[in-house]
Amino acid sequence: MIIPVPAIDLLDGCCVRLMQGAYDQATNYHRDPLAVANQWESMGASLLHVVDLDAARSGGQKNNVDVIAAIARQVKIPVQTGGGIRSNADVTRVLDQGIHRAIIGTAAVQNPSLVHEMVMKYGPDRVAVGIDAKDGEVRVSGWIDRTGLLALEFAKVMENQGVRRIIYTDISRDGTMKGPNLNAYRVLGRQLKSVRLMASGGVSGPEDLIALNELKSVGVDSVIIGRALYEGKFSNHQLWPKNLTECP
Repeated sequence: MIIPVPAIDLLDGCCVRLMQGAYDQATNYHRDPLAVANQWESMGASLLHVVDLDAARSGGQKNNVDVIAAIARQVKIPVQTGGGIRSNADVTRVLDQGIHRAIIGTAAVQNPSLVHEMVMKYGPDRVAVGIDAKDGEVRVSGWIDRTGLLALEFAKVMENQGVRRIIYTDISRDGTMKGPNLNAYRVLGRQLKSVRLMASGGVSGPEDLIALNELKSVGVDSVIIGRALYEGKFSNHQLWPKNLTECP
């Protein structure tokens, strides 16, 4: 079964969801991220995906570092986080706070050697790359800036740098609940040799998990769920089986 991973996106300390990455189209779902983290853990989640939207947009000048660290201390399941991680010092700070995995996005585009250095230092399970793409083009700095890089080619570069986990977000689907971009994940998975993919963007309900499960053969093993989870599109038994213990 594809592994569902609940998203906690932080903006001004609150749990929000953006529509296609637009900061001016944020829906505030909860003012207490720790309570949300507890809820997803109690329902059976095996991993939490926490995004610091403030840090992503500001390059780390404004951030929710203390909140994310508090979540990692409070829950017993692993936490992965991204947003504003631009240097080796940022990666070290994140991992030293007890967070399981640091996700490098913008800095992976700007400085690919940083990714290689961090993977070699901490291992491929604790350092991942986030690829956020719109129409197949990589976007950076909180999904705002275009790069001219094709997501598929960039993913191959990251694989050559030692990356074994990529979180791929289709920006045009994110927050829309119109279904994930299955073809994008299929094409990407077939081209990569040793990378496991975590899908993100567009999940609307249980039927999308069934569809994504068909992509396990090409390396898609998990999916991040945000708006559909907050808006009650899943029941407990539909999302996390009682015997689910695997962490992607």
